[in-house]
Amino acid sequence: MSAMTAPARSPAVEARGVVVRFGGLVALDGVTLSVARGEILGLIGPNGAGKTTLLSVMAGSQRPTSGGVSVLGHDIARVPTYQIVKFGVARTFQVVKPFANLSVRENVAVGALYGRHGLDRPSRAAFAAADEVLERVGLASEADRPAAELTLAGRKRLEIAKALATDPQVLLLDEVMAGLTPHETDQAMDLLRSVNAAGVTLIVVEHVMKAIMGISQRVAVLHQGRLIAQGPPALVVADALVIEAYLGARYAEGRPRA
Repeated sequence: MSAMTAPARSPAVEARGVVVRFGGLVALDGVTLSVARGEILGLIGPNGAGKTTLLSVMAGSQRPTSGGVSVLGHDIARVPTYQIVKFGVARTFQVVKPFANLSVRENVAVGALYGRHGLDRPSRAAFAAADEVLERVGLASEADRPAAELTLAGRKRLEIAKALATDPQVLLLDEVMAGLTPHETDQAMDLLRSVNAAGVTLIVVEHVMKAIMGISQRVAVLHQGRLIAQGPPALVVADALVIEAYLGARYAEGRPRA
């Protein structure tokens, strides 16, 4: 394994020898990875490398075949999935699926009602929290629109808003910039930087190398279910194993993929 470094701060997420098998398919093969509190970790790799599976394990929606995961000091192996959000963990999904018949504001209020402090919030407080999040992500002007009417960029922001409404300490982001224009990508990067500046640990799965290089403090690379490299972005993308497995010679010559 190349370009290996370990975060010095106390961990927000620790994966220890995680193996996930689907029948004869090994999706994750002994992944050990520690993410520090307050860090932005970029998680890259070719399609089928196991990135989304690893996020699902960290979110508690996929149980590992072996190995374990701790999030914010909690071993989540035997914790019901719905309870993990109470620890301060939220995630987004590659395919955004808002509650199409609800308004943007109502979508985000659902996150506030069922998030880390949901049981302590009356519905009026949940809607107030939703309004604050919508202002933060730039969707305040769309609050009363049906979610189904949003553009792709708007739906991506709504996906982040729903997750933020749960009041996470760890946010797992799965390709939130896929399909965005360069300007929209810049806006999304600024949003994620502001979320991290507020103290939220981010683990970002992304194929948009501009975004990964622009926001990540550290990058980890999966290939065929194995962690093959991790470290500072510039060091990792220059690593021979990473170039061979994912980036290709074109990136090595200074021309990142679009």
